[in-house]
Amino acid sequence: MADFAPYRPHDHGRADAQVVIRAASDDDAATLADLESTVRHTTSSPDAMAAAIADPQRLVVVAVAGDEVVGWAKTHWWDWSFGPAEAGQYLGGLTVDPRWRRRGIASTLTGVRMSWIFRRAPCAWYVVNAQNLASIDLHRAWGFVEVVRAEKFHTVRFRGGVGLLLRADAPVEYGDPWRPSVDGDPF
Repeated sequence: MADFAPYRPHDHGRADAQVVIRAASDDDAATLADLESTVRHTTSSPDAMAAAIADPQRLVVVAVAGDEVVGWAKTHWWDWSFGPAEAGQYLGGLTVDPRWRRRGIASTLTGVRMSWIFRRAPCAWYVVNAQNLASIDLHRAWGFVEVVRAEKFHTVRFRGGVGLLLRADAPVEYGDPWRPSVDGDPF
């Protein structure tokens, strides 16, 4: 099984009204590790998930249908550059349970993270396996453009040996990206 969704560019899902996006809590850490292990066939640590959730320089969000977590996504703050991969706010992992794909969940999780990043930084960064066409296509909607290709960015290595570094600049409506979050910001 591939680590990412098959590329079906003309098969767009529709938003599912029963899915709610919320900030992840400590209580979600084990569930997120289980979901990641089940979908991606990797070993994920609940402690690592809890650390990401607790980090004030990151955002971890979950997609919930009823009482079930059906997807999750995070940001990552790199405080150091690695070649062309500058220090800054990066979109981190995004996983949607295969039973819940094609319902707009990945798009909504990405939109929430992009809004959060653009309230804090002038641009967002994103690294992806060059073979993950579904993810690349999804992120075009937020203005991501390819910066460079390499086998590694920061600590991320790519199966097949080629990854892409992409960048999206904050839209004009975000104004000064360094202003503090507004009152009532749910994230």
